[in-house]
Amino acid sequence: MSIVLYWHPMSSATPIASALVELGIPHERVTLDLQAGDQRKPEFLALNPNGKVPTMVVDGNPMFETLAIHFWLAGQYGVERGLWPKEGTPERMQALSWATWAYVTYGTLLVRLHVATQGDAALRSEVHAAAARSGLDQLLALLDARLAAQPWMLGADYSLVDLIVGSVLGYSVYVGAPVAAHTHVQAWLTRVQARPSMQLKAD
Repeated sequence: MSIVLYWHPMSSATPIASALVELGIPHERVTLDLQAGDQRKPEFLALNPNGKVPTMVVDGNPMFETLAIHFWLAGQYGVERGLWPKEGTPERMQALSWATWAYVTYGTLLVRLHVATQGDAALRSEVHAAAARSGLDQLLALLDARLAAQPWMLGADYSLVDLIVGSVLGYSVYVGAPVAAHTHVQAWLTRVQARPSMQLKAD
């Protein structure tokens, strides 16, 4: 199987690059120069009309959207490598739930915080930023309670759920989410970020 990942370092494509390394999947990585506008070239838009990374091409067939690619990789390779629960198990249900929680529930508030603090000047608002931080704090408290009872997202062992959720939370630290205020979350995130698959450098 031929896999090509179009990415840019320190972007939403980085978690996919890390997942490919974690899974040990042979692949080609193509770095787009986003400042130069590589993502708007016709040949790239033919693969992803959104003009964004990540875009992954499998045997000539393109995929886009980070979470969709995560789920495809997990289902295709993760089960046999012991990094994703089997179909039909309670653990698979939890894996899908928490991964989606990170990108949708947590991610929505994260976008609000980013816009309120780093967006266009007309959209910045300390009132909205404070509300977003409060919402993120409540979500982090839920995660903290889970990680107080077990070392990893699904229990005793590391899985791709840790990579997926950890990638979103790691980015959220830079945006200003109060991750450090939650002891178990912070300790878990440190362990996730220490894995070799997370130490990616530009090609």
